[in-house]
Amino acid sequence: MRAVLCAAVVAAVLAGAVDALADPRGIWETEGGKSHVRLTDCENKPKRLCGTIVWMKNPRKDVKNDNKRLRDRELVGTRVVWDLEHRGGKEWDDGEIYNPSDGDTYDSELIEIDADTLKVSGCVWFICKEQTWKRIE
Repeated sequence: MRAVLCAAVVAAVLAGAVDALADPRGIWETEGGKSHVRLTDCENKPKRLCGTIVWMKNPRKDVKNDNKRLRDRELVGTRVVWDLEHRGGKEWDDGEIYNPSDGDTYDSELIEIDADTLKVSGCVWFICKEQTWKRIE
């Protein structure tokens, strides 16, 4: 009985350690190496994650944006992820992601595969597209 109790305590401690290590804050290379996105706490919502493009292989303006007034802005410096909420473990959900390639915004979630790999999803209804992002720093 004592061994089972010890095993349960160790498992609980390790599970807490895994949650504590789940931290996607940093700079990530998007799939295909087209851009780098810095994930940080959102300014007005410290328990939520936001992401901004900090580098692009081929910098360009936001020409596909639905808002005509924003089509002349540079994509570097543009927020593309916002309001991701930590759901426990390595999952963040209920956020949004902007796709400059089509000018649309999608429901988003991310899952930390390991310390250097994220699975990032953008969804409309039940149709989702995923990308794998790699940590740069």
